[in-house]
Amino acid sequence: MKAIILGATGAVGRDLTQLLLEDSEIEQVDVFVRREPVFASDKLKVHIVDFNHPEQWSNTVKGDVLFSCMGTNRAAAGSKENQYKVDYTYQYNFAKAAADNGVPAYVLVSSAMADSKSRFFYTRMKGELEDAVSKLGFSQLSILRPPSLIRKNTTKTIEKISVPVIQFFNKIGLFRSIKPMKTEVVAHAMLNLARQHRSGVFDPQDIWNIK
Repeated sequence: MKAIILGATGAVGRDLTQLLLEDSEIEQVDVFVRREPVFASDKLKVHIVDFNHPEQWSNTVKGDVLFSCMGTNRAAAGSKENQYKVDYTYQYNFAKAAADNGVPAYVLVSSAMADSKSRFFYTRMKGELEDAVSKLGFSQLSILRPPSLIRKNTTKTIEKISVPVIQFFNKIGLFRSIKPMKTEVVAHAMLNLARQHRSGVFDPQDIWNIK
């Protein structure tokens, strides 16, 4: 199996890339990134691209399954417009290139409560992406909607505060539906869905149970 990863330098993407490189069933892993990743393997093929110019790379997006876990936040992006470009435009353009090139399977990391009709910018943006890629004609479309993520060695202040607070409430029986999830749990679920050729939308409780 040849796997393609969009977002390999992110928290989930790093975990997923490592899993794929260690998996004997995966023959090649193509990563499309803006900067050189830290991984090294004979199975790894790195494409350093400018996502603003899909015409330069769209014909190289070929394989058996596309894993998409690209994302940013408003602070890092600098504005809502820039965040939308990364989280929606880049991902949609990449998914469309894959579909146009006959990639049959697409596994997307979205967000809990994603809804194109949401009043909130982030969940509305994620919902709009879900709606758009659903129309591209993939034979397998798996959409994961994880809750707050526990990232290794995070430097984000909001995560350092919010994750322990939610975990505290979880311990006393509250907010269990949004129990924070380690990034490696999401990565394992993505790989398992691809292996099982399972389509659907998977909310937090579903993701915990994907084996």
